Amino acid sequence: MIHSTAIIASGAELDSSVTVGPYTVIGEHVRIGAGTTIGPHAVIEGYTEIGCDNQIFQFASVGAIPQDLKFSGEVSYLKIGNRNRIREFVTIHLGTEDGGGITTVGNDNLIMAYAHVAHDCIVKDHVILANAATLAGHVEVGDYAILGGLSAVHQFARVGCHVMASGGSMIGQDVVPYAIVQGDRAKVVGLNLTGLKRRGFSPEALSNIKKLYKLVFRSNLKLEEAIAEIEEQFDPAKLEVATYLDFLKKSERGLAR
Repeated sequence: MIHSTAIIASGAELDSSVTVGPYTVIGEHVRIGAGTTIGPHAVIEGYTEIGCDNQIFQFASVGAIPQDLKFSGEVSYLKIGNRNRIREFVTIHLGTEDGGGITTVGNDNLIMAYAHVAHDCIVKDHVILANAATLAGHVEVGDYAILGGLSAVHQFARVGCHVMASGGSMIGQDVVPYAIVQGDRAKVVGLNLTGLKRRGFSPEALSNIKKLYKLVFRSNLKLEEAIAEIEEQFDPAKLEVATYLDFLKKSERGLAR
């Protein structure tokens, strides 16, 4: 299961079912769960924990130190969940002390070739980062978001759940859940209705999402005013409403419009 040319540090902890390809290097603080497959020439280092049934392809770099000049060698972490596919030449870096000390990748994500996940990012579940999509430090990407090829997200910006970002999008501000964005600097151009229908959103939920979108983007209200209107007009117990409200209230960079 482990190729004879692979270099595995003595302190590394690998489940007996892990497969490691030729010339791969795994550092002493790495832990890897059952069923994970690592291709040839990959490098996995740092305090990195990888869950079960992941596929890490050739030449991926996982757990390297951050590309942050403030990083001074402090202990920091990378945690990757289960069933992720991490393709060729992907780079995923450790966290930093200033950013909470950990980079997190959830479950069931597809991170395509040459994509980059920087220090202290939070990538949730069922996310797709297409070829060469780039996350700067401290970025958060919500469940089922899709970032098209060659897109990039500014540091500290957030991408909401079920967002679709067109290829080449340059995202400098927070992208509300359920939206489609495109361009440089990326602007919201509509709702990801096709994606929402494919994921089983009810007609009632879709109707609420359309109304929320119109209130925030078509009413000329300031953000604080839009939040107040949502709290007055909508049932906060509805998941789509609660998700939207929570995202708006936590926005620090302002919204991509």
